[in-house]
Amino acid sequence: MILNKVAPLDDLLALHAEAIGRDLPGYRNHAYRVLNFCLALSTESPDRIAKIATAVAFHDLGIWTHHTFDYLPPSDVLVRDWLHQHGDPTWCDEVSAMIQLHHKFTPCAADAGPLAEAFRRADWVDVTHGVIAHGLPRALLREVFAAFPDAGFHLLLLKLSFKRVLSHPLHPLPMMRW
Repeated sequence: MILNKVAPLDDLLALHAEAIGRDLPGYRNHAYRVLNFCLALSTESPDRIAKIATAVAFHDLGIWTHHTFDYLPPSDVLVRDWLHQHGDPTWCDEVSAMIQLHHKFTPCAADAGPLAEAFRRADWVDVTHGVIAHGLPRALLREVFAAFPDAGFHLLLLKLSFKRVLSHPLHPLPMMRW
């Protein structure tokens, strides 16, 4: 069963709805796809859903709040500030690792926390639209993609990537990590 209503995620997206603007439906659907894939790829643990919801709400947020395609540093600052002011500051390192490492090409080190690798894999599943499935069942992929349509999110990423290539040809994808 997929989750289509997670209050902490919806609340965090609502806080940033003005900054995200017209891209909110696409980003919300991306967030829910990643959340559901991450849940399927991770093991049950205390606060798992809340941690994933927090990370997924903030993981790409710097695109809109800081108007940059080099969005991992501002997204990390935003989530750390939020956790210190409104959430659980003890989550900072784990949630930060989930955000900082979600575009990593290679697996995360174990010391990144129990959810970082699942989150990284979940984002890759979504960005590749299931071409990289990390062992998730095709039925689950179809269900999640049907429940949360793209709504222009991947087109936005392509446009931002093209713009970044033109302005920074030697460093076009600053968010990618080895």
